[in-house]
Amino acid sequence: MFFDLYETLITEWENNEKKATYSIEALGIDKKTYKKEWALRRERRMDGTYPDHKSVLRDILQSLGKPVDESMIDKVDQLRVESKRVPFQDINHEVLEMLQKLKDMNVKLGLISNCTPEEVLDWETTPLAELFDDVIFSYEVKLAKPNVEIYQLGCQNLGVSPEESIFIGDGGSDELIGASKAGLKAYQATWFLPTYFSEKITDYPKLQKPIQLFDVIKL
Repeated sequence: MFFDLYETLITEWENNEKKATYSIEALGIDKKTYKKEWALRRERRMDGTYPDHKSVLRDILQSLGKPVDESMIDKVDQLRVESKRVPFQDINHEVLEMLQKLKDMNVKLGLISNCTPEEVLDWETTPLAELFDDVIFSYEVKLAKPNVEIYQLGCQNLGVSPEESIFIGDGGSDELIGASKAGLKAYQATWFLPTYFSEKITDYPKLQKPIQLFDVIKL
């Protein structure tokens, strides 16, 4: 069984607001321009083309003809690192109970996450890490969801076939579509999602609470 990480096992949101945010003011770029440039580089950030967050900032500055001030880059990088630690500090107990129950049932557990290095610095410090038999971070394997190869790699690492495997995720990055194309059965985890977002995805069974996994899936 495979899980997504963000908005499936951990969440950046609480009461419809980000738990932690950070400022890019030090870069001297307005927010609208920065968001556009950041989004344009999403795929390359996820697949490891950029080795780290700082390299993304340098590229954005250079493309906009802005001076590259390493001290300012360091400042913004540290702010982002600190904000990305927050979701790992309070793991939902229902998620942990679900994973532990699966572990007790000898179900092989794999993680497949689209992420960048600074987003998972605290992974090993959490109780989640010891529950998984295999962990795939997209930037490390140079593949990102929904590329079918990343799911095939996960199955290979666990020694299972796609047809006997399940993928559970919130649905971002078309990950459920990718999982299905790779041959896995896909379920949407909606327990952290606002209704308006979860309703956008209609082609996959929904799990509203972690415990529901055991009601709808035959193990």
